Amino acid sequence: MSFIKGLIPGLLLTWIVSTLIGSQGAKGAWAMIHRANFEGIQFYWSWPLCVAFVGLAWLIFYFIDS
Repeated sequence: MSFIKGLIPGLLLTWIVSTLIGSQGAKGAWAMIHRANFEGIQFYWSWPLCVAFVGLAWLIFYFIDS
């Protein structure tokens, strides 16, 4: 259950950080920020950041619940 709780803040934090870095024209080196297109909507996204932030949120909620 803590993983499900960690998805929303992890995805939201990924979107915010990717937008802040990507809008400045930077790629973020290891973060590999790119401009994604979904159903005609363009936004900045990074899968490595997504995995890191969701994992971090998952751990935080796991330790809070236990």
